[in-house]
This record gives sequence, C-alpha cells and structure tokens, in this order.
Amino acid sequence: MKLKKMMAAVLAGVLTLGLLSGCGGGGEKKAEENKPAATEAKMLENIKQRGKLIAGVKYDVPLFGMLNTQTNQVEGFEIDLMRELAKKLFNDPEKVEFVKVESKTRIPMLQNGRVDIVAGTMTITEERKKQIDFSDVYFNAGQSLLVKKGSPIKSVTDLKGKKVTTVQGSTSAKNIRAKAPEAQVLEFPTYPEAFLALQNDRADAMTTDNSILIGFTQKDPNTELVGGLFTSEPYGLGFSKGHEEWVKFINDWLQEIKTNGTYAELYKKWFKEEPPK
Repeated sequence: MKLKKMMAAVLAGVLTLGLLSGCGGGGEKKAEENKPAATEAKMLENIKQRGKLIAGVKYDVPLFGMLNTQTNQVEGFEIDLMRELAKKLFNDPEKVEFVKVESKTRIPMLQNGRVDIVAGTMTITEERKKQIDFSDVYFNAGQSLLVKKGSPIKSVTDLKGKKVTTVQGSTSAKNIRAKAPEAQVLEFPTYPEAFLALQNDRADAMTTDNSILIGFTQKDPNTELVGGLFTSEPYGLGFSKGHEEWVKFINDWLQEIKTNGTYAELYKKWFKEEPPK
C-alpha cells in the first residue's frame, strides 16, 4: 500500500512538472514570436541608443564621396550631409561611421542591415522602390557624356559603334543602352576605373550623372561634358523597408537644413554655385 502511494505521488509530480514546463516553454515561445524585432520596429530609437549613425557612402565619386588618399578620409557633399545628420541625432557631427558602398552593393547592404542609410548618388526609380524606401529628393542630376576634348562625339546620336564606359549596378548602363543601342557599353566596378578607360583610350566616352562627371573634369582638364542632359536623375537617401518613423525623421531634417541655409552652404562648398531653386 505504501509503495502504491509512493508511486502515485511520483507520477503526479512528474505530470505537474511536465505541465508547468510545457506551459512555460509555450508561453515564452509565443511571446518571442509575437515580439517585433527591434531593428524593424524602432530603427530611430535603436540608432540613438547605439550612439552613432552607420552610413553607406561612395568612396569613388568626386565631389560626393571620395577617399582622400593623403588623409585616408572620405570627403564630399554626401559625407558632409551625413555629418550634419549625426549632428542632428547626437549633437556631434563625428558620431557617424562611414561604410563603403558601390552602386551594385547599396541595396543589398541596406537589406541585410549593414547600414542605417545610404547616401550614394542613388537615383529614385520605381524598380528600386520595390526593394527599399527613399527620402525626398535631395539632389537633382541628369545623365550626360564625358569625352576627351576634340572628340567627334557631341551627343548620344554619335555613339554608334563607339565604346562607352559606366559603372555596374547603376541606372546609367540601362539608360545608355536604350538611348544608344548600337554603342558598346563597358561596365566597370567603380567610377575611377571607368574614367581610366576613357583616359587610356580604351573607350570613346564615359556616361553617368552630370554631377559625377563634373568631378572628373576637375581632375582632368583634357576632358569635357557634351550632349547636355538626356535623363532626369533625382537622388534620394535610401533605407531598408518598413521604417516609416526613420524616413519621416530624415525628410523633416532635409526640409530643416534647406530652410536654415545649411544645405545651400554645403552645396556651394562642393559645387561652387548656388543650389537650383
């Protein structure tokens, strides 16, 4: 009789522990499943708690984002914009980490959470809007052609049978194939490589946004822009999908720096002229 009572007590204890364990485990799992990822729900809050902004920027685009080999620092209009954003977030323009992006890596690096924002001469397109979110337009550019002075190429209509360089992952390659289908398009990983091909006569022209090409004319006065603008390229700051509060914060900040004159100061610093109205 005592043995039966002891066995019954042990069995009851095992069942009780199993039920408690099952309830506890299931409750925790359910709570975990229902809990939104902090990086998805509270991007702005997370950035502030982290204490620094992580910005994806170009390292190969004169005037916008270019590595200074003497100082080993990246410099340009978009770099200064990100410093201003860090100043807005933390009251300190130095609280920003710059991460190198290229045209073909900008969107993947946003999607995998490597960067908080991309300021990388990125044109707002409907195709890209399906993959990432954009801020309001912060710079208006247009695609043009860069050639050596004295070149017979004066517009996109002169590119038949000619070699034209651009960069991988940009809208420029797609646009030039549509505008000059009989041209041979050579795509390079970076802008300096595309420009070097033009300088070394491995190509007859280079094409991308006029704002980028202007920077290269400053590096080599033997080159010039021709053909005017044959596309419209509105640049937007890029974000991973689903962070409405973060996007709104950026748009409000862009409006603020345009209103208080900060944007105009940075524009004149790098492009030596007043920003277009």
